[in-house]
Amino acid sequence: MPAILCPGCHKLIGSEENRCPHCGQIRPGMFGLTTWMRQLGLQLDFPHLITIVCIGLYVVALALDPRAIFEFRGMNFLAPSPDSSFKVGMTGAYPVFGFGRWWTLITAIYLHGSLLHIGFNMMWVRQLGPVVEDLYGPMRLFVIFTVAGFTGFLASAVMGSAYTLGASGSIFGLLAAAIVYGRRVGSNMFTRQFMQWAVILFIFGFLFSGVDNWAHGGGFVGGYATAWLFAREGESREGIGTYTIAGACILLTLFAFIRQALVTILGV
Repeated sequence: MPAILCPGCHKLIGSEENRCPHCGQIRPGMFGLTTWMRQLGLQLDFPHLITIVCIGLYVVALALDPRAIFEFRGMNFLAPSPDSSFKVGMTGAYPVFGFGRWWTLITAIYLHGSLLHIGFNMMWVRQLGPVVEDLYGPMRLFVIFTVAGFTGFLASAVMGSAYTLGASGSIFGLLAAAIVYGRRVGSNMFTRQFMQWAVILFIFGFLFSGVDNWAHGGGFVGGYATAWLFAREGESREGIGTYTIAGACILLTLFAFIRQALVTILGV
């Protein structure tokens, strides 16, 4: 049986173990997917998976309207066209309230508007994701990421942003989760560091046009609330309840993309 590092305690265990013998984490090998991905030369964790999905959908959005590849618009270099972004699941007040596409509050988390946009966001996902994964566990990380993205785009749509997309709301949720952890363990230095990052990114958003600050704020609130609820559990390892919630988030995400594909391809 191939060996892997348990995401909960970082000790070597068998990839097919139902429960980590050291920390008790359920299905640390994610039902054998870790071994399969390793055979493909890929590391399996949620930050990597999120990055892969975002890049894949960015390429799909460009492919739907290849003219965007040859357009040079300054900061919007290699920007998918609005039409192609709409087809793959861009959200906002019009898609949600005008067309009834509530599921785009999920799909838009994984979509980006330019090469700079996806590069900047994936840098933060790769920086913050492993930190939050170590603090909370992989399943809680995904729940925080999903809820923060959803609440961020919901706030944006309610406040009238016509169209929006990107993982930045979820990224602010990860920052909030790190702040919650720092406060829970009483680490002022840890809390201050992530609070400073959050403030800098908030200020950055107000300095440039086209930045969805409502999504940033909504994502921060959603991430903070979700992390606070997890912190109240007081359980260091992820149990059945956490896996159930994470499974629901995964199924909701899959449903959202399937529903969007049906609308785009079949018009239903």
